[in-house]
Amino acid sequence: MSERIIEQRGLYYEEFDTAAVYRHTPGRTVTEADNVLFTTLTMNTQALHLDAAFAESTEFGQRLINSMWTLSTMVGSSVAQLTQGTLVAQLGLGDIAFPAPLFAGDTLSTETRVREKRPSSSRPGQGIVVLEHTGRKQDGTVVARATRTALVRMRPADPS
Repeated sequence: MSERIIEQRGLYYEEFDTAAVYRHTPGRTVTEADNVLFTTLTMNTQALHLDAAFAESTEFGQRLINSMWTLSTMVGSSVAQLTQGTLVAQLGLGDIAFPAPLFAGDTLSTETRVREKRPSSSRPGQGIVVLEHTGRKQDGTVVARATRTALVRMRPADPS
């Protein structure tokens, strides 16, 4: 009996469904260490992320999670389900908004909708997919939205 091998992959162009909502699990609970490490790695000296005493004096009353961490984590959480091994290139990000703050201890959950898709006119065997990512914290509050345009592979032709 031959062994069947199943490899995790994202979706081919044809499999992206414009009527579906893709929920990416598990969620990710953000820690103070995540925030400080990401903020310092990216050379962002914003006191709202690094200085607890300063942040306490703002309307937020505590340090905010770096919004670029939020964006990166939303995109990252979608990879295994949507683009692992099928992505050719990320073409762009747009319509990025952070309507509510995220704090250490909050859990970020992400879902994605396919806003549009079309075959590439210049790259045979590939298609362009526009994805809308929405991030929510544990109480359902939307903390981030972004669209991502990706170039993905079409399903390989059946050799038989």
